[in-house]
Amino acid sequence: MNEIKCPNCGSVFTVDEADYGAIVKQVRDEQFAIELAEREAFMASDRQNAVALAEAKVRESMKDQLAAHETELLVLKAAFEKVEIEKQLAVTEAVGVLERERDALNAQLESREKESKLAEALFKQQLQTEQRVRDEEIERLKDMKTRLSTKMVGETLERHCEIEFNRLRAIGFQNASFGKDNDARSGSKGDYIFRESDEAGTEFISIMFEMKNETDSTSTKHKNEDFLKELDKDRRQKDCEYAILVSLLEPEDELYNTGIVDVSHLYPKMYVIRPQFFIPMITLLRNAALNSLHYQSELALVKSQNIDITNFEEGLEKFKTGFARNFELASSQFQKAIEEIDKTIDHLTKVKENLLGSERNLRLANDKADSLTVKRLTRGNPTMKARFAALREEAEEEA
Repeated sequence: MNEIKCPNCGSVFTVDEADYGAIVKQVRDEQFAIELAEREAFMASDRQNAVALAEAKVRESMKDQLAAHETELLVLKAAFEKVEIEKQLAVTEAVGVLERERDALNAQLESREKESKLAEALFKQQLQTEQRVRDEEIERLKDMKTRLSTKMVGETLERHCEIEFNRLRAIGFQNASFGKDNDARSGSKGDYIFRESDEAGTEFISIMFEMKNETDSTSTKHKNEDFLKELDKDRRQKDCEYAILVSLLEPEDELYNTGIVDVSHLYPKMYVIRPQFFIPMITLLRNAALNSLHYQSELALVKSQNIDITNFEEGLEKFKTGFARNFELASSQFQKAIEEIDKTIDHLTKVKENLLGSERNLRLANDKADSLTVKRLTRGNPTMKARFAALREEAEEEA
């Protein structure tokens, strides 16, 4: 049992162990609760102080960070403003460059428009000039056609060309002839033939002419090509070097109206001309032939000087030909003789072989004859043996 004195009234009372434990527990729990409450209050105060301190530290840190951010923000703002300013400057400069390029292009465009307008004006002027020249040329050709046709329908194109030639015959064609082709033995003939020779009488140029005219009232319109084949035939049959068609056909064809047309791609040494080129064409071909006449004369001289050499060469060639012929015949005969000799040799070789065979047989026969004796003949033949013995005895007796 335990005695416990009350601290308030001083009374002493007795408690057992269980009560004592309960009281101790009660006191301890109460003290623990008080201590716990005090501890919790202290911890709460300490926590509040820590929170306040932490909040203060956070606020200080936030203030520092905020100040740093504000400084960084100011730097970024300044950099942004700088970039904006640079961008504005770049845009302004680019716009200025573009504006200057635009102004330059506008100026260039205006210049080109002016040049284009000027070129167009010059081109129109050139076209007008060319058109005027073409119209004048057409009028000139029409006028020429009218004059030529009017004149030539009355006197014929052939007569016109003949008159034009005769006007100049005494001046430039003293050794030339120009006349109608009246030889129709081959079935056809040209209109005119021009021939000219040198002082020695050597002909150096010849031309077959065909003249063709056609009035506007003609129902069938011919072309120049319709007459080229027959003209070439006449040229060759009359042994002329050149062939020329003097034509007023196809009056609107620019090809024939420009001058002398060379049609040698169709027929050799052939030309188609308008009547106004009749004399110039003869002169052109004649001058070209005169230029080669000197060389032809020299060639003729060389040929005349070398006539003996030519005869010698001909004789030598004839001899060579005859010799070659005789050699060929002799070679052929020699070959035949060789063949006959070969045949004879083959025959004699066979005869030789036969003779050699006969010789062997004769030798064998001779050997057999040499080995033939009475003893061998009578061997196995008592009658012949007795007969030969009797003949020996008679011969001995006679001796």
